[in-house]
Amino acid sequence: MIQSKLPNNPPSIFATMSALAREHNALNLSQGFPSFKVDLALKELFKKAIDNDHNQYAPMTGVPELRHAIATMTQEQHGHLYHSDQEICITAGATQAIFTAIQACIHKGDEVIILTPAYDCYEPAIAIAGGTTIKVPLHLPDFKVDWNQVKDAITTRTKMIIVNSPHNPSGYVFTHDDMLSLERLAVKNDLIVISDEVYEHMIFDQREHHSAARYAGLRERSFITGSFGKTFHITGWKTGYCLAPDHLMKEFMKIHQQVVFCINHPSQVALSQYLQEPKHYLELGTFYQRKRDLFIGMIDNEKLRITPSQGSYFQLIDYSRLRDEGDLAFAKALTINHKIASIPISVFMDGHDPHMLRFCFAKEDEELIKAAQTLNRL
Repeated sequence: MIQSKLPNNPPSIFATMSALAREHNALNLSQGFPSFKVDLALKELFKKAIDNDHNQYAPMTGVPELRHAIATMTQEQHGHLYHSDQEICITAGATQAIFTAIQACIHKGDEVIILTPAYDCYEPAIAIAGGTTIKVPLHLPDFKVDWNQVKDAITTRTKMIIVNSPHNPSGYVFTHDDMLSLERLAVKNDLIVISDEVYEHMIFDQREHHSAARYAGLRERSFITGSFGKTFHITGWKTGYCLAPDHLMKEFMKIHQQVVFCINHPSQVALSQYLQEPKHYLELGTFYQRKRDLFIGMIDNEKLRITPSQGSYFQLIDYSRLRDEGDLAFAKALTINHKIASIPISVFMDGHDPHMLRFCFAKEDEELIKAAQTLNRL
């Protein structure tokens, strides 16, 4: 018999709710993927890359043109130039980048702090590496970080902290003060940081994304992960990247080489050309803010509480004045009986249930209108 490395790991709630949506022909606002079409220009670039025979193994770290484009984008957005040959790696999505960074740094007995609710790939990757997850809850209803609580969670065994801004599932965007607090704790305690920034271009209401790349004390100890799947509506391409200083990237590459070696070649060629036009990512915040506003602006059910998402393409809705039942049961009933699928966030909070559901608004306008009308009838 095989001794499981993840004996208590439940099926992904994303897969569960998406399967339920398919079974009951429900509108799927659960899993975070866009329902609208990819830009024709990007699709044509992908086809052209195939036609030009970019169909064999790519370089292990990624095609040079794409790494250079990412370096340029990061410098223009955050003021620091990463070395494209030594400090950037193209990955099979941000999830692989996060997994690889954890495996590169965490050993048996090491502790890793995560802020909950947290994306569900963090904890299993820590367990596989032999580490222990230490959970620090965000403070509801605004999902802010209590940095004194984080400080109190640090021990001599703490080796890493994982942060995520804009935050999934809440949409909270870290402030400058948040990043300074993180920097002070990381430097003082010699912590490695994974900064999950996959929604960095989806920032609303004149807010600003404060990347770990902007802070010298964080930059020297951080793996920063990004996702073209999220940014360019191509989640099925599974193309992301990791930024890290040379001494961390050397260890990252040792694991990356064994996990995937390299990733899809034509997608890298296409993206390296698509990134030459900055408006493709600079206009993303405006694009998604309009969708957020359309969705929540049409919901007039007085029993639903909504605080507009600050970033990402997720919106939380508090239904505590509508129903007493747990969020998992309510999410399933909503899918089966009302044909709209969402994500119950208690699954990321060790069972603590704030009676909130997460809805993805990366959908066609007609779908968002239909979803809002459904929620109004509850």
